Amino acid sequence: MVGKNCFAIASDRRLGVQLQTIATDFQRISKIHDRLFLGLSGLATDAQTLYQRLVFRHKLYQLREERDMKPETFASLVSAILYEKRFGPYFCQPVIAGLGDEDKPFICTMDSIGAKELAKDFVVAGTASESLYGACESMFKENMEPEELFETVSQALLASVDRDCLSGWGGHVYVVTPTEVKERILKGRMD
Repeated sequence: MVGKNCFAIASDRRLGVQLQTIATDFQRISKIHDRLFLGLSGLATDAQTLYQRLVFRHKLYQLREERDMKPETFASLVSAILYEKRFGPYFCQPVIAGLGDEDKPFICTMDSIGAKELAKDFVVAGTASESLYGACESMFKENMEPEELFETVSQALLASVDRDCLSGWGGHVYVVTPTEVKERILKGRMD
């Protein structure tokens, strides 16, 4: 979700196989660089493999270009890597959030074969996406400050995962501004 020159990215903490919970502290959000974050929902092994490939490609870009990737460029890279594997896709749905030029927030999600879905307010992914859409639509406001954005994202996440039996066990929230990155852990229903 975007705010005024900032963005927030959040996920639940449950790792499961169908209805069986394997771990309750699973990390789905990864930092690519200080102004760019990647969330990967879906099959955990595919998410880890895709993340490793993306970090490798970003490091090659840094060596060649001597700068960090812009969020838009990184989204195109993710889309291309996913489309390469379209006949045997990675079973994950990435969410990309970053601060671009002039601290303008950029958010994007895509399906498992790389079809981008760009938005100016919020994007969702995962098993609780239907309830997340409703919660985010009802709570989102334009130009939120970082603290208000954190509260909105947290309430939307907790309200949504409570309605989905395949997600939950708290939340992990990052709020990124041009000057700092705040990371917080949310307590949620534990069942």
